[in-house]
Amino acid sequence: MTNLIANSLSFFYGKECVLRDVSIELYSGTLTALVGPNGAGKSTLLRLLQGQSLPHQGEIFLDTVPLQNNRHQVALMPQRSSINWNFPITVEELVALGQVNAANKSCCETEASLQRVGLSALAKKRLDALSGGQQQRALLAKTLAQNASVFLLDEPCAALDPPSRVQFLRIARQLSDAGLTVVVSSHDWGQALNAYDNVITLDQTVLAFGTPENVRSKLDSISSMGNHCCG
Repeated sequence: MTNLIANSLSFFYGKECVLRDVSIELYSGTLTALVGPNGAGKSTLLRLLQGQSLPHQGEIFLDTVPLQNNRHQVALMPQRSSINWNFPITVEELVALGQVNAANKSCCETEASLQRVGLSALAKKRLDALSGGQQQRALLAKTLAQNASVFLLDEPCAALDPPSRVQFLRIARQLSDAGLTVVVSSHDWGQALNAYDNVITLDQTVLAFGTPENVRSKLDSISSMGNHCCG
């Protein structure tokens, strides 16, 4: 069980402020949506929370331990567009790559990850023979093979059809129900957010953070005052 705490994060590309004074608390056993417009800083925030990038201001902890001392406990699933799906390897070979930096590598861990996402029957298939939804689940299985406690998923439902999206979010819910901390970056809004325990709305800074109902209420209040909020 691991809680991920970020305090007053700021990040710049050159002189451009991408994130400003971002503070969030992500608890074990919760499924959280990270939503905001393009350019809001969602992917940058996920990279900070995984330790790939370092904040220019602020701190990140896993429980009470600085993130950089325990990065292996946080796994980041990249966007599907970052993967070459024509590369000539099978599903199980892709998933095994998730164990590259693991202390104990095991074919059993690969099989367990495939089972969790429902792809055991497709283990020997090449990546280019998969549907978009299957590719996304294979990428999730690779991420799960890292055997982390916190999973950050960068727009995993982008370009998926509605049934594949529902299936993917069902798997994410099963992971959080098993005690893991799961964050899903998304452009979804409206009723789609009811699938989550908490919602973070981001536009360089945190506009709202809480249950879907509380976040909608806060953003409605901001909108009524004439301020721009994410869509």
